[in-house]
Amino acid sequence: MTPSSFRVLSVIGAGAWGTALAHLLATKGFNIRLWAHEPEVAEIIQRTRENSWYLPEVVLPNSIQATISLPDCVQGTDIILLAVPSHAMANMVKQLHLLLKEPLPIVIATKGIEEGTLQLMSQVVESHLPAVWHPFITILSGPSFASEVSRWKPTTILLAGRDFNLVNGLQQAFITPQFRVYAGRDMIGAQLGGALKNVMAIASGIVDGLDLGSNARAALITRGLAEMIRLGRAMGADITTFYG
Repeated sequence: MTPSSFRVLSVIGAGAWGTALAHLLATKGFNIRLWAHEPEVAEIIQRTRENSWYLPEVVLPNSIQATISLPDCVQGTDIILLAVPSHAMANMVKQLHLLLKEPLPIVIATKGIEEGTLQLMSQVVESHLPAVWHPFITILSGPSFASEVSRWKPTTILLAGRDFNLVNGLQQAFITPQFRVYAGRDMIGAQLGGALKNVMAIASGIVDGLDLGSNARAALITRGLAEMIRLGRAMGADITTFYG
């Protein structure tokens, strides 16, 4: 698939991250349909061109159309970008499966591990879709604050999937001078890195709050990376993914 074959993109989830990605991808010429769970969020976006609930002070172009209707959001779309909370992923995929007649690219932008099952987001999605869909599933993950992406701060991120032709097409469709998208195949490593970095970030904040010093923070980061690599190896990830 080539970037020119992607014209309509459905972003499922109008939180800070989903809105920031919609804002970014609108600059690439996509017609964006942004699904919001809360009617108030969709109404505010349509009326004010701003998501004041989750991403205030960012002007959203008219090419982003917000809706609470999932059928309207995905009808005739070329790409599904999932940005719902991890606890809502399974239910959302079940609904999408009923609406979509044939496989199309799915980009999972949600970071996290499902509570209870401890499944990665790709595993959650795959468990609710037929096997014919699985090659179309990709992961978008990396160190990326929504507020910084929406203010055009330099950001690097990894797009990983089984079908490298699809991954390359999506990479070219998503990349901008400020948003550097790397392509890869390691879906497990991409997801573990995206989820576990948040644990390390919280721990680093605790180190700072307790004034434990730079030595303790350096130890936390290096030992934290070592633990991430061990877990990644046990789960089948490519450990080089964790080095960036």
